[in-house]
Amino acid sequence: MDGPRITVAIPTWNRHAFLAASLASLQAQCAQLAPGSVEVLVSDNASSDPTPAVVERAQAAGLGIRYLRNAENIGADRNFAQCFNEARGEYILMLGDDDMLLDGVLALLLERTAQARFGVICMRPYGYDHDRLAEYPGDGGDEKTFADPGQFVATAGQLVTFISSCLINKSVLGGLDAGQFVGSYLLHVHLLLRAALAVRCNLLISRYCVACKRNNSGGYPVVEVFTHNLGAVLDQYRAVGLSAPAIRAFERRMLLRFHPGLVLGLRRSRADGVDRARALYESRFARYVLYRFWVRPILALPRPLALGWGFIAMTLGRLLTGDLRRGLAFIATRIRTRGHSTF
Repeated sequence: MDGPRITVAIPTWNRHAFLAASLASLQAQCAQLAPGSVEVLVSDNASSDPTPAVVERAQAAGLGIRYLRNAENIGADRNFAQCFNEARGEYILMLGDDDMLLDGVLALLLERTAQARFGVICMRPYGYDHDRLAEYPGDGGDEKTFADPGQFVATAGQLVTFISSCLINKSVLGGLDAGQFVGSYLLHVHLLLRAALAVRCNLLISRYCVACKRNNSGGYPVVEVFTHNLGAVLDQYRAVGLSAPAIRAFERRMLLRFHPGLVLGLRRSRADGVDRARALYESRFARYVLYRFWVRPILALPRPLALGWGFIAMTLGRLLTGDLRRGLAFIATRIRTRGHSTF
């Protein structure tokens, strides 16, 4: 394939300060790489803040950026689709404008994609509040190649839903128009599943590679997206090789690791919609024992008890799925800063 090996595509809207930090991180890494090996693409969704000036300064400092600026805000999903469709790289990483790749990650990805042809490479993220370096959970972790795409998806769990964690082989998807998946808020999951099933050789990197700003996104129906919408996406790929056992294993991991924190956030916010959320969970997960005894109490118990159980379930679920170091780093940061965010 002609062109760069990797496109790092950043969809952005009115977050110029975060974008500036992300571009500075990419500039430092790209300076150490072979010219032309990585393309940086910024798709600006008609920002009204200084985003154009941020891009111009990064370009003047030497970072080659292909800058697309929409005449009007076309919505987050369509902006993501535009990133995918416009990317010239063999592989594409759609990086959140408030997320940053740790030093050396681009070099690592170039090395791995030169060694083997992967459908997807998933990397492990961690959250930070103030300083991504001071809050880094520490080194460690390994890499594992999967020949079974269903086992890969089930093992990666929530990582496949986090856009900045996923390097996707665009070249195996032909002339696919990502715009056909607009509306689910899970556009990249469609792309990931198609690439993982097409190549059937996928890589999971369990070391921390991506720093993401905590509590810095929203504006979409999160419960509906991660119950009904995600379930519908998974079911769509049963006919092309994603097995029912793999889907069940993936959903069990999500119930253990991801959903307690999601539902706890809903109960903590005192927002309306608990009944609606419970109906969505029941429609997708009622058959799972893990849902009935692990997640349902957070929805069904009186609020004080729900908060207590939710914190226990969230913490144990994350520790049981390998986030002990991340949890300890979070606690240390909270002690230092006396903050109140959740990890």
